[in-house]
Amino acid sequence: MNVKIHTPKSLKTGSGMSSLKQFMLSLLATTVSIALTFGTAAIIDNNKKQREKHEIVMMVMYDMYNSLAPVEKADSMIHQLIDMQEKLAKDPTLYNFDMKIRMYNMLPNIQFTETTEKIFSSTIETINTVGNVLFTENVAKFYQARKSYKTEICDSLSKNVRSNYAFNTLNDATDAILFDYALMSSYLKYDMQQLFAQCKQMMGISDEELAVYRQDRARTEKGSSTKDDYLDSVSNAVVEQQKRIIDAREKWIK
Repeated sequence: MNVKIHTPKSLKTGSGMSSLKQFMLSLLATTVSIALTFGTAAIIDNNKKQREKHEIVMMVMYDMYNSLAPVEKADSMIHQLIDMQEKLAKDPTLYNFDMKIRMYNMLPNIQFTETTEKIFSSTIETINTVGNVLFTENVAKFYQARKSYKTEICDSLSKNVRSNYAFNTLNDATDAILFDYALMSSYLKYDMQQLFAQCKQMMGISDEELAVYRQDRARTEKGSSTKDDYLDSVSNAVVEQQKRIIDAREKWIK
């Protein structure tokens, strides 16, 4: 009697190797799929962080650039005031009312917009996004120098002159102590310029890139300028109309 023994298909010669091969291919496909999924997500996340970092850096560099311009102008005006003092000391006949007004109007008066500084300094997440400790320290030093320039030079000088000299006489115009302010102004201006240059270098920001960013911001901010112009024109029109009403009423009001 012949007994036939049934052999499971999985145990037949070669079938085990085939199943193992299929399993390994399936495992490889799954691994590759997972790697691609997480790898793509990581790349997208990294690109997003790089864009955020670049935007924050450009925003800060733009603010630093805009801060330097009035500082450089104020420093120039202080030195021009000293030049005018020297001219008056050498030729007192040059002093007159117009000269007094000119000197008085040359007193530096600076107002800085602190929006970017507050955004940069108020949250640790912003600093973490930039990821450069030295850049963060330099920016903090720049803003501190900017604050000192406004309070210790511009505000202090204007208050001192208006309270003690006011250029009302030739003696006052030539006696006002401006040398200390001029020295402090030059030192702080130089420090701010160096900090700005270092920040540009360490973050790889070129003058051309910054110029393009300034142009883009100018186009963005043009809308607010147009609004300001519109409001000014409306205000002027209302004032003129009110003046015409007052002039007309004066002709018959007794």
